Amino acid sequence: MLITTRLGRQVEVNADYTVDQRWERFTAEEHDRWDRLYARQEQLLEGRACDEFMQGLKLLKLSDGGIPRFDDLSARLGKLTGWSVVAVPDLVPDDVFFDHLANRRFPAGNFIRSERELDYLQEPDVFHDVFGHVPMLANPAFADYMEAYGKGGQRAQGKGVLTNLARLYWYTVEFGLINTKDGMRIYGAGIVSSKAESIYSLESDSPHRIHFDLKRLMQTDYRIDDFQQTYWVIDSFTELLEATYQDFGPLYDALVTEDVKHAPDAIVEGDRVHHEGTQAYARAGGRLAKAG
Repeated sequence: MLITTRLGRQVEVNADYTVDQRWERFTAEEHDRWDRLYARQEQLLEGRACDEFMQGLKLLKLSDGGIPRFDDLSARLGKLTGWSVVAVPDLVPDDVFFDHLANRRFPAGNFIRSERELDYLQEPDVFHDVFGHVPMLANPAFADYMEAYGKGGQRAQGKGVLTNLARLYWYTVEFGLINTKDGMRIYGAGIVSSKAESIYSLESDSPHRIHFDLKRLMQTDYRIDDFQQTYWVIDSFTELLEATYQDFGPLYDALVTEDVKHAPDAIVEGDRVHHEGTQAYARAGGRLAKAG
């Protein structure tokens, strides 16, 4: 079928919204852009990203030169955790996304950002999706968590809680932090693929850093256009997996019945606060103030 992406491109897709990667169509300039982004982030993430992420980079050989071939990447990843990477031209519908994750397929954008968008991109491209997400899928506990999330999403459809479920993905898979023996580290893809947020999330006094609480997190709004005002912290990926490997039915019912929504900068009674932020960045206008 033919779809129009949010960037205005018309693309022929399969029934599951996948496309052939067509690796050969990427230009030398695009491969060079990947290499420069990779080198910059790899250096920046030493001592900032968790060991599991850095190990995933090496195990999957994402620095072999240029944008990875998904067939080769899937073969390496499949041997480790049974996951594969499939190419998609854009964000996919919720039901399709959940089905891919539930069957251990990770959908990755089949384009790379332009040179002028090197530092900030709203649309998830191949660098965000592959460099940011795929290394963590080499970790067995996190790989199981992602499958559980997909299955939870399938069960959630029609229950009026997809917004809550999106918050779980956002605050863990995209923007999660983890406590380690060496200090707080990054595992979220939205952070590890961003030069500025890799520094801000760990070192700025502005954001709150609050310990992971499933229900509380799912009741909290997030920022889609700027740095987060709150980051949620886990002690281990086992903690994350155990919170997800449960019957979400009672939780979904409570979320709908209570209909509670917290602001992105809220601290509420019962929170285990690792760091209470000043919120100075957001109050000063954030990225918009810098652009002005």
